[in-house]
Amino acid sequence: MLYGAMKVSVGGPLKLVFRPWVEGLENVPAEGPAILASNHLSFSDSFFLPAVLDRKVTFIAKAEYFTTPGIKGRLTAAIFKGLGQLPVDRSGARGAGEAAIRSGIEVIERGELFGIYPEGTRSPDGRLYRGKPGGLARVALATGAPVIPVAMIDTEKIQPPGKVMPKLMRPGIRIGKPLDFRRYQGMEHDRFVLRAVTDEVMYEIMKLSGQEYVDMYATAAKRQIAEAAKAEKEAAKAAKAALAQAEKEQAQKEKDQADQ
Repeated sequence: MLYGAMKVSVGGPLKLVFRPWVEGLENVPAEGPAILASNHLSFSDSFFLPAVLDRKVTFIAKAEYFTTPGIKGRLTAAIFKGLGQLPVDRSGARGAGEAAIRSGIEVIERGELFGIYPEGTRSPDGRLYRGKPGGLARVALATGAPVIPVAMIDTEKIQPPGKVMPKLMRPGIRIGKPLDFRRYQGMEHDRFVLRAVTDEVMYEIMKLSGQEYVDMYATAAKRQIAEAAKAEKEAAKAAKAALAQAEKEQAQKEKDQADQ
């Protein structure tokens, strides 16, 4: 009931205001379990995709969305809970991964739709990054559920990082045909199989989204971007200090000349 109420109160206005376009809705089964594997461009991805589906889809979400203090934090937690999102503590990488896998398997065993972002985090620059082989592939191979590739399009342009007010524009959603990996069932602990399954899904997402593919993890890319920004900031600080020193020395030189 809460999910239905939230779908009307949150999903309804989203569809009305932003009018997302959708292709491939027929690829989502009317009943039975399936895994929706999507690229991840924006915080809003977990809202737009459920808004356009008739069925409930459950995503895993980082625990911080449910524990942030303040009014905004409580509101975010209420929305995520209402939309059926499952909190996963990512502070311990291995434990978090296992918790996500267990959560996914439980959703599938209930005959529901399980949503997952194989990249593991939002893209830092709009490109598609290498999928992590743990969660998606292991849930698929442990359950035999079909994997449906999904491409979110332009959602990152609606509210870029640092922007408070969203931009009114139409995002898009392309849903691909289901992928069947039952031929690998029982091999969920074979790392080569996990990588092959994940790469096949990422290739289909790339075809749907039209994104440039980067063969590295998004988390590593974010670290590189952060390090580059830090280095640039330090270089600018050093340049400013050098300029100030040069101006000081020039002023002293002019003073000395005047005194002579």
